[in-house]
Amino acid sequence: MRRPFFLLLSSIAFALLLLPAACSVEPGDDGPPRAPVHTVTDTYWGVDVRDDYRYMENAADPEALSWAEAQNAYTRAWLDACPHREPLARRVAELLGSDSPDVVSIKRGGNRVFAAVHRPPAQQPFLVEMLSFDKPDDYRIVFDPNALDSSGGTTMDWYVPSHDGAMIAVSLSRHGTEDGTLYVYDTDSGERLADEIPRVQGGTAGGDAAWSADNGGLYYTRYPYPGERPDEDLAFYQQVWFHRLGDPIENDRYVIGEEFPRIAEIGLEADEKGSVIASVSYGDGGEYAYWLLRPGANWTRFADFADGVQAARFGGDGNIYLLSRKDAPNKKILRLSPRKPDIARAETIVPEPKDHAISWFVAGEKRLYLVEMVGGPSRLQPVDLSGRPLDPVRLGEISSVSRVTHLGGDRVLVRRETHTEPPAWYEYRPGLQEARRTALALTSPADFSGVEVTRVFAVADDGVEIPIFIMKKKETPLDGTAPLLLTSYGCYGFSQRPRFRENRLVWLEQGGIHAEAGIRGGGEYGDAWHQAARLERKKRSIDDMAACARHLAGAGYASPDRIAVEGGSAGGLLVYGVMVHHPETIGAVVSHVGFGDMIRSEFSPNGRFNVTEFGTVEDSVQFAGMYGYSPYHHIRDGVDYPPLLSLTGMNDPRVEPWHVFKMNARFLAADPRGPVLLRIEQKGGHTGSSLAQREASVVDVYSFLFRVFGVEYRPAGREAGSEGA
Repeated sequence: MRRPFFLLLSSIAFALLLLPAACSVEPGDDGPPRAPVHTVTDTYWGVDVRDDYRYMENAADPEALSWAEAQNAYTRAWLDACPHREPLARRVAELLGSDSPDVVSIKRGGNRVFAAVHRPPAQQPFLVEMLSFDKPDDYRIVFDPNALDSSGGTTMDWYVPSHDGAMIAVSLSRHGTEDGTLYVYDTDSGERLADEIPRVQGGTAGGDAAWSADNGGLYYTRYPYPGERPDEDLAFYQQVWFHRLGDPIENDRYVIGEEFPRIAEIGLEADEKGSVIASVSYGDGGEYAYWLLRPGANWTRFADFADGVQAARFGGDGNIYLLSRKDAPNKKILRLSPRKPDIARAETIVPEPKDHAISWFVAGEKRLYLVEMVGGPSRLQPVDLSGRPLDPVRLGEISSVSRVTHLGGDRVLVRRETHTEPPAWYEYRPGLQEARRTALALTSPADFSGVEVTRVFAVADDGVEIPIFIMKKKETPLDGTAPLLLTSYGCYGFSQRPRFRENRLVWLEQGGIHAEAGIRGGGEYGDAWHQAARLERKKRSIDDMAACARHLAGAGYASPDRIAVEGGSAGGLLVYGVMVHHPETIGAVVSHVGFGDMIRSEFSPNGRFNVTEFGTVEDSVQFAGMYGYSPYHHIRDGVDYPPLLSLTGMNDPRVEPWHVFKMNARFLAADPRGPVLLRIEQKGGHTGSSLAQREASVVDVYSFLFRVFGVEYRPAGREAGSEGA
């Protein structure tokens, strides 16, 4: 329901707070200021836990803000002093600034097809009606947030077309807050209706909407309004309400949700006959319950959190199809009659596979399309409504199926990409020997033709093999001298899959190697892979990442002091963890909006949602595991920690910036060998950055890595061509 950070990492960036020149850093300066220490000690299960920087959790604390601003100024000066920033910035802009349209999502409304399109120099994706799949420029703009806000600070959180396609509901938020307000647009005129519904979307539980059968109203998720609950509960207790178009929101009626848990995250799906499925996630740990509303009937719960259902879809035959992990770590497909909606009555139509996992699925009229995960790469497998396998959809080897859109009947559009091939949409319908590549394909100036992709396996300390994708230029030597950038995520069951990222070419062109590990905590090998590094077992993902770094060093790809690790959000926690638990395995760390203090995390709003993934101090076993891996609590004085660049946004509702503040303050106090840098965006959050911010982030990250590894930037792209001329 909520977008995983690893899908967004390449697009996250933070415009920087620039302080006066008096704060600039010259050679010989003593370095960044150290934060004041105000020690607090808590006791959990007989263990005293010291915290020197608790005051930083107060977003308005003047000492914390003053220190953070000085840190940011020091970082800005340090990064600006990196050599070759100007040609590096030009190369990044060249790669990320292509004006080729990238159709990032497609949804159907009646006989019409809508899409979110990202097309530089536009700062944000805009919403269009697609008029042809064979003419990428043949679309009509329905809504453009860039026209509404030229700064790029307004983000489309999500959109939902009406059943007939005549209207679209859009959630909009600003400056990374993810605090979304729902608006409705007429798709023919592009005009916004008077309806305006606040608090439908947030950084804690996300948000969603679904249209009524007559297209005259919307079911929508709603956070409490101020005054309805205490202030500390306004980011919780999400419910479902109904709005009739044209009515004042004061007339909106409550639908369901009083029985949902405090940390419910709700998704909605409606069919054209008036039935609605509400999926309710119990926080972020992957446990769901499901309710069904049928015309003329009351809401019925047909699956509870313990029943293992991961997804529910309306089928073309009137039944409900379910993805279940119950007694099936690789998952299975069930069928349930809506007339007697009870999980106990569901029948298995696709049993658990043995050699792959079912990641998710889309329901057509007479068939289901299963997205199968095979250790990272994924594929599309159709089955009929009895579960009988049909001919697989041929999309090429070692690729990623990132989206599947049902176009009516059994026709689908499939978004496919690889590490070296830009994303493209393929049309498939029964009778075709293979999927047809449409013109809805990104054309990128990033030429990966000289890049080779291989797959190797590292052995973890318990003997389990961890898959790693490796990208490098064919001529890059494997003598240990190349800088290597290792990335991963390892959380929530989300998988590291082949994805095309233009900015990686910048690293590869300078002789770097890029590696991507499918560590435990993800879903590369099904639910068992996720459960192996969840709750008190979370440190397993950190140890897996370190094992991958050791393998790459031992295999001659790079020496340990030439290996950098990078991750964001839960991946930021991961690389912080490698830094404190296995500092000898790496030479640099880049953490984007990363968790750091796992003992205090649950005392923030979004931290409560993460209890089902990371654990709680209220449970003695989970506390012991959390305290055992929490990066903040394992920073030790005098350790030879590698250089660190941490990035955060002051409006981040998912990983509050105090995590990053406390980590950097404690690392500075430990006197590491390299720079400890803090990069802040005053109007940024966890997601939703503009094109300019994305480019600035990439430039700063590579500037940091090139400088700490002593890489001298060589002109590439147009500049290299002009020099050769």
